[in-house]
Amino acid sequence: MPNFVHLHNHTEYSLLDGACRIKDLVAQAKELDMPALAITDHGVLYGAVDFYREAKKQGIKPIIGCEVYVAPRSRLDREARLDANQYHLVLLCRDETGYRNLVQMVTRAYLEGFYYKPRVDHELLQQYSEGLIALSACVGGEIPQLILAGRHTEAAELALKYQSWFGRNCFYLEIQNHGMPEEQIVNKTLADISRQTGIPLVATNDVHYIRKKDARVHDVLLCIQTGTAVTNEQRLRFPGSEFYLKSGQEMTELFAAQPDAIANTMAIADCCNFDFQFGTFHLPYYNIPDGSTPEDYLAALSRERFQQKYPSPAPETVERLEYEIRVINEMGFAAYFLIVQDLVNWAKNNGVPVGPGRGSAAGSLVSYVLGITTVDPLAYGLLFERFLNPERVSMPDIDIDFCFEKRDRVIGYIVEKYGADKVAQIITFGTMAARAAIRDVGRALDIPYGEVDRIAKMIPAELGVTIDKALQVSADLVKAFQSDYNTQQIIDTARALEGMPRHASIHAAGVVIGKESLSALLPLQKTPEGHTVTQFTKETVEDIGLLKMDILGLRTLTVIDRAVEIIKHTKKVELDMDRLPLDDPQVYRLLSRGDTIGVFQLESDG
Repeated sequence: MPNFVHLHNHTEYSLLDGACRIKDLVAQAKELDMPALAITDHGVLYGAVDFYREAKKQGIKPIIGCEVYVAPRSRLDREARLDANQYHLVLLCRDETGYRNLVQMVTRAYLEGFYYKPRVDHELLQQYSEGLIALSACVGGEIPQLILAGRHTEAAELALKYQSWFGRNCFYLEIQNHGMPEEQIVNKTLADISRQTGIPLVATNDVHYIRKKDARVHDVLLCIQTGTAVTNEQRLRFPGSEFYLKSGQEMTELFAAQPDAIANTMAIADCCNFDFQFGTFHLPYYNIPDGSTPEDYLAALSRERFQQKYPSPAPETVERLEYEIRVINEMGFAAYFLIVQDLVNWAKNNGVPVGPGRGSAAGSLVSYVLGITTVDPLAYGLLFERFLNPERVSMPDIDIDFCFEKRDRVIGYIVEKYGADKVAQIITFGTMAARAAIRDVGRALDIPYGEVDRIAKMIPAELGVTIDKALQVSADLVKAFQSDYNTQQIIDTARALEGMPRHASIHAAGVVIGKESLSALLPLQKTPEGHTVTQFTKETVEDIGLLKMDILGLRTLTVIDRAVEIIKHTKKVELDMDRLPLDDPQVYRLLSRGDTIGVFQLESDG
């Protein structure tokens, strides 16, 4: 009979700190017969949706949470002597309100409170406490730190304050036992405070890796994070090897004197019932001039521009247009097409070169007549259903190329039109690829560079190659792995870390637009350059129904734009790039010669 749930877990999205792959973490929880599992990464919600989907897939109840950083004073204070350190606090979502409040806190921690770490403060905790359960966290929590400073009365007063913010049975004093002496001091005093105040205890393990034997891999991961080596005795390291996903039996034995603290993990899991909603679209509002519906306006605008493109259309051409309009409207995507055509036509009217269209969107007649693409789908027999299929409801995907140097102007227009709070660029994660993982691990293990470089170069220089694949095809790598201890250490450790996120950056093209403030729908953060970025990847952004647009900056368009200007000034000839002949023999002779340097998508030797 299950009797324990892990409520404090760090996945691979606690970047370079959590060594738990989500899939493996959930699988291990299932193996241990646990009915639920929480995700509480440091300061972020990067992995929330992936974790939710994986837990549901494996039949485990997902609990969405975060271990937030709490500023010692206000989140707005940034004085090095007083504000460089932060406390920890675990927050878990009970319901939809709790999730929205957690998103607000995580977002504001980045946008307003970032100082070394994204920080909330007491003001935000009070303001956004509804729907959340709070745990006092590890020895790095605010209450444990008061205890360790000998300020027990203040610790009890703060615990009561937290309880007043979150409510009875929604704030817990968290006890942990990883064999650290300070934990014993904290646990004893927390038990005293619990007896004095009635605030319940809850037992957790500060999970950073899945199995006890993974402690070594986690140590290497911390070395990669801090740029140190395992031979450095002064490095950041965890004491011992107890920070793994323990069984219910192990946790029960650890806290045999506090059975209520074990039972309360189940009570908390029972209270947490938040579910993501997929399949609902949150398209932004498009300001329609005559006040009609997006569907009516799209139909009217498409028919008007259709007449301009096809003054004397064949009946089947009219039928194709009406069919596309009907499908688009029935699928609820009228606003999407209006938004995209507005953006493309603004760019064209404001001197920003735009590509002719790429991908399946070129198969849409509506896209063509609205000016989104410049390729006539009827002339080339292109299928609308390749782009938008009524049998498969998913957000349309129109990739638009803009001049690389003027892409920022396009994003600026989107922000100006829809509001800065409703627009963000999209995050992406750089992962540890095979060669990079080997080099990172080699440095962390303090193995000489030449030796590490030799091993890394045994990995084939192919896109997407993994260490396991390399071991199948590289005889030199197999020989070194079987005969050399250092190579074994590097390869085995690198395999454990390969593919994990290493850093976050901005997606090259993705921009999301919301119908309301994005911080009401998903967590955001700011880059050092000041760009607002989602904490969810483009796939996750689409999963939760937000409009994602690929605003691609293409250098080829910049080169073409400059060439056209040079020709205009030197030859006194004005070129219309949409009306160039497609059967020019000189062009095909040039391609036949392989003279394709600088020709988009034809210049590589592959």
